[in-house]
Amino acid sequence: MTDERAQVAVELFEKAYRMQMDGELELAVSLYKQSIALHPTAEAHTFLGWTYRFQGKLDAAIEECKKAIATDPDFGNPYNDIGAYLIEQGKPEEAIPWLEKAIVSRRYAAYHYPWYNLGRVYVALETYSKARECFGKSLETAPRYAPASDALQKLRRLLQ
Repeated sequence: MTDERAQVAVELFEKAYRMQMDGELELAVSLYKQSIALHPTAEAHTFLGWTYRFQGKLDAAIEECKKAIATDPDFGNPYNDIGAYLIEQGKPEEAIPWLEKAIVSRRYAAYHYPWYNLGRVYVALETYSKARECFGKSLETAPRYAPASDALQKLRRLLQ
């Protein structure tokens, strides 16, 4: 792999992300795929999966995240994303091991997401003490993360 190919792959990835954020999902998919063809990265596979999620293609999103994990098993984002997609599919029990792997991953900048998502799982399973613990851990990691704070407040009201 030449440095030039890797650099072009990064440029394609960045352009794909901009297109994704602008709602140009088909173009984003094409650009992510071009980036992966030149220089596959866990990030590109994960973000391609995220784009598929916006298109409602959750199975394809999960498959891209599995490719991301195969590319770099230390990258935490795809584990969390798989868990979130499984929650969306109504499969909270299946999400647990993926979210637990995200929490212990070595390379992840946002550990509050898997804690929050694990809390969502435990709410769905009506295991409220575990849900409260997970939302609390999310807030320990990111004290201003509003969804975890809101979820904890809703849980407190539910249990009153």
